[in-house]
Amino acid sequence: MQLVKVGLCAFGMSGKVFHAPFLKEHPGFFISAIVERTKQESKEQYSDATIYRSVGEMLEQADIDLVVVNTPVQTHFEYTKMALEAGKNVVVEKPFTVNVTEAEELVRLAEEKGLFVSVYQNRRFDRDYLQVQKIISEGQLGNIKEAEIRFDRFRTTASGKAHKENPEAVGSGSLHDLGSHLVDQAVQYFGFPEKLFADVFSMKGNEFANDYFEIILFYQNDLRVRLKSSVFTKEAHYAYAVHGDKGSFLQERSDDQENELVAGAIPTYGEDWTQPLKEADGILNYINENSETKRMFTSSEPGNYMNYYQQIYEFIVFGYALPSPAEEVIKNMKIIDAAWESSQKGQIITL
Repeated sequence: MQLVKVGLCAFGMSGKVFHAPFLKEHPGFFISAIVERTKQESKEQYSDATIYRSVGEMLEQADIDLVVVNTPVQTHFEYTKMALEAGKNVVVEKPFTVNVTEAEELVRLAEEKGLFVSVYQNRRFDRDYLQVQKIISEGQLGNIKEAEIRFDRFRTTASGKAHKENPEAVGSGSLHDLGSHLVDQAVQYFGFPEKLFADVFSMKGNEFANDYFEIILFYQNDLRVRLKSSVFTKEAHYAYAVHGDKGSFLQERSDDQENELVAGAIPTYGEDWTQPLKEADGILNYINENSETKRMFTSSEPGNYMNYYQQIYEFIVFGYALPSPAEEVIKNMKIIDAAWESSQKGQIITL
């Protein structure tokens, strides 16, 4: 196989959990370089990788084809720009940047250099997201009239991560963090909305970045899509609720890849590696072609984040479709920027 040499810009949770394990197990990638500013934690599992003390040093010295920008969002623009100017293709963690202006500049630069930027929208490879996509595409719900996508947590105290919780840090807070997933999923399911209204604030208090948001997306065909996240949700809601003129579908947030990876699971190339479901994770209630009501429990098929890097590899080697290209994710950034503006002004914003 053609080998793609990769450099990781950091070895925190994102590097340890979401990137390095998949790059190591995929036979088409080789982790050549890892940035660790003071430690050498990567040596135990990735002994073949050279450790660099800064992103600049790695870009100057390492023999790499692809750079993974998996640092705090406030640095995404700087490091992605540095990598592109060094002639490297880039995978950048979500959220892409802190605002759409930065995102558009990076897309222009990549086009000028003949390089690609892909945003790591890993939740497109969650089992629950894929199940909802399947149900919608099968048409059993008829014309979709209303949908809600939630990503709730119960985290009522400080995490100690300033880049996520400091209200003075541009791009901090749930709107950019979890919102980048929910907005992306809504756009993938239903397309780009016509306008929106949003409520964004901090339930923990003004000394914290926003930890609650509710966004209502308005579509031209009278579809309404609500995106919601809260850190004061002890009892889980259905993460997805989709209602059409022929039925409804409710889906739990059941993908457990992150927890399994944190616990030490090793993803396997070419096959499912996650634990099977112990019980159904969805409810489908619809009227069939014989005007009969059918209500059933459903079980989603396994998701696999390896498929993201498989698609990256296929794009590099075979020219297949690039997953979540940056120019596509700019749409998400426009929605996030507009949601912040809507909340600040208390107005509906036309997109």
